[in-house]
This record gives sequence, C-alpha cells and structure tokens, in this order.
Amino acid sequence: MSYFSFELDPALAADPVFDLHKHGKMEIALTVPLESRDHLSLAYTPGVARVCEAIAADAELYPDYTWTANTVAVVTDGSAVLGLGNIGAKAAMPVMEGKAILFKQFGGVDSIPICLDTQDVEGIVAAVKAMAPSFGGINLEDISAPRCFEIERRLDAELDIPVFHDDQHGTAVVTLAALRNAAKLLDRRFGDLRVVISGAGAAGVAITQMLIAAGIDGANVIICDSRGIIHAERGDLTPTKAELAATTNFSGRTGGIAEALIGADVLIGVSGGLIEESAVAGMAPGGVIFAMANPTPEVAPAIAHKYAAIVATGRSDFPNQINNVLAFPGIFRGALDVRASTITEGMKVAAADAIAAVVSDDLSADAIVPSPLDPRVAPAVSAAVAAAALADGVARRSAPMAPEQRTAPVR
Repeated sequence: MSYFSFELDPALAADPVFDLHKHGKMEIALTVPLESRDHLSLAYTPGVARVCEAIAADAELYPDYTWTANTVAVVTDGSAVLGLGNIGAKAAMPVMEGKAILFKQFGGVDSIPICLDTQDVEGIVAAVKAMAPSFGGINLEDISAPRCFEIERRLDAELDIPVFHDDQHGTAVVTLAALRNAAKLLDRRFGDLRVVISGAGAAGVAITQMLIAAGIDGANVIICDSRGIIHAERGDLTPTKAELAATTNFSGRTGGIAEALIGADVLIGVSGGLIEESAVAGMAPGGVIFAMANPTPEVAPAIAHKYAAIVATGRSDFPNQINNVLAFPGIFRGALDVRASTITEGMKVAAADAIAAVVSDDLSADAIVPSPLDPRVAPAVSAAVAAAALADGVARRSAPMAPEQRTAPVR
C-alpha cells in the first residue's frame, strides 16, 4: 500500500485531533505580489540577481534582503518528544509543526520544522551548521540528555546566531518567573528557599543553573535523578551531573526523594516519575510544589494542595501552567529584533522577570504566571530580551526592529 492510499482507522478518522492535523498545520505565504511579468522580473530573474550580487559583495546586507532576519529553524532528532520518548524523526514532525505555529502566533516569528534522521551528535552538529545560513536562529527541540548539552554548546560556540534548546532554557525561564512570584506571594526571601528538583535531564539541569544564577544558594538546592540524590560521593555521575554535585547539596545529603524533601520549601518536578505522598509530607509547611510532568504530574494537584500553599503543573486544565510558550516566542522575537549573536544568561533572566511582571498586579495563589494566551506576554518578553542583549553587548542592531521592518506585507 502506498503512503497516499493509506486509510486511517475509522475511530481515529473521527477524532477531531486527526482532522485538525490533516495535511499539516502550516504553509508558506507570500509577502510580495506575483501576478504579472513585472512582478516576476522583480521577485525572480532578472531582478533577483542584483540582490544576490549585492549580498556577495557585502554579507551585512543578507538579513535585510532575505527572510532570515525573522526566521528560526525548529530542529529535533525525535529522541525525546514530549512525554513520548524516542519516537524518531517522522513521528516528531507534528510537534515541530506545533512549535512553529506557536512561534508565529505568539511572537510573529517565522519558523521551519526540521526533523533530522540521525541521533549522532556529530551528524546533528554538522547538519545544523550546514543549514544555518538559511536562518536567523536555531531552536533545538526534544533532543535527549546528555547529548543535548554538547549539541547546544558546540552550535552556540560555532554559529553567530542564537541557539536555544527550549526544553532546557524555556522551561527554566518560566520556572524562575513562577518561583519569583510564588516567593513574593508567600513573603519568602527568594535566595533562602530550600529547593528540591526531581529530574536531572535537560530541564532539571537548566532549572538548577538558572535558579542559582538568579540568587538561590546552591547549598540549599538538592537534585534527584532516578538513582536518588546527586552528591559528590556518588561514583556513577555523568560529567554534567558531577558539575551539579559540585555546585549543590553542600551538606552532602544522601538517599532518595523522600530524604531530599525533608524540610524543603520547594519541589520542582521535571522527571515524570511519581512521588509518594509520604515523601511530600516531609516538606516544610506552606511551601511550593511545581509538578510539571505531562500528562501525569509527579504529585497529583489534590495531594500537592494538602502540603503546599502554591501548586503549579505543566497542564492547561489546572491553574498555574508552567508552559514554555510563555518564553520562547518572546525570547526569539527580542533576539531577532536586535540581531543578537547568542542568547545570554542575562537575556534569559530578563525574560523570566518580564513574565513574572505581567501578573504582578493580579498575583494570587492561582495566578503566579500569566495564561499562555495572554497577549501581553510576548511583547513584554521580547522588549526585555532585546534590552538585555544590548546591555550584554551581543546585539548587532542599536535598537530593536519595528514590526513593519520584520516582514513586508503583500503589496
């Protein structure tokens, strides 16, 4: 049976999800007219040759006369897709299309989903470097740890456009925003919070690094992986986990998640593993639980509310959704607008602060972050990120692009 004659199971064919995804969720649209010989001569030959010659003589003209200044590649190898795991490049495409339409809807950023049929670090790095001239930024997506750390680090060092692994940094930015507001609401000093992070993959590592960079004392941070608390005496640590052990858990606490949570003010779950109620009961009263695994949180909200004053999840059907869409559209919008060469820690912290500020006047236990649909978020984040890029010296424009400079309307 050929691909085009494939018939979906009738039960699935009646599912509105499949109906929405039929033929994909996006398309390419024109920004110029193409209805006459004159139009053809300007948009293609012979007119296009003049633009090519100008760019060949001065590469600085490239972003001004191509779509690259407003276009991001959404790149995956299909190795860690949502909660589905290593499902491969083709099965990952619906998620990458979804990411691309979120970029457009919330940030006005054009993006192309690219699913690479390799999970080799060298192959991924080579492929992304080879296609980088076609884009103004690279959004790495759903690449499993620990390979994702090396891939991002190498691409960031070798390319002169922003490279951002959203599973790491987008999650960390929104988590920081939520925790800042939770601490404010509870009248707790942010830097003194005792934090336990369940999960030492891409998100757990980035959250740990960002919280420490934002002012939480590493001595008060404990990270657990599938084998228990990460501490310096463990002999099974990867290089990344060894770095975490050197900057956290200074008391050398050992054991599992139950031992880690004794006296903790904050639990951040990014592991997908369920945490027993008896372990949660050991937390300090009136604290914070962010159980962000999807679709099943590490701690059910009903149980979390028994032991914490503020509860958040990664789901849209509960209050306080910790959702990356609050971060990545605005982060790339701001970075592209000033043609940043990279995304700095300062830009990420600025994004978190901007997200937190959106709900500052309406802060409550059920509203420590804005809704992902709040139209104020992306403009606030992009402005803060652009300003931080200028302050950090990574911007190649002295002021952000105005909306009309990003893409031309059809004339």
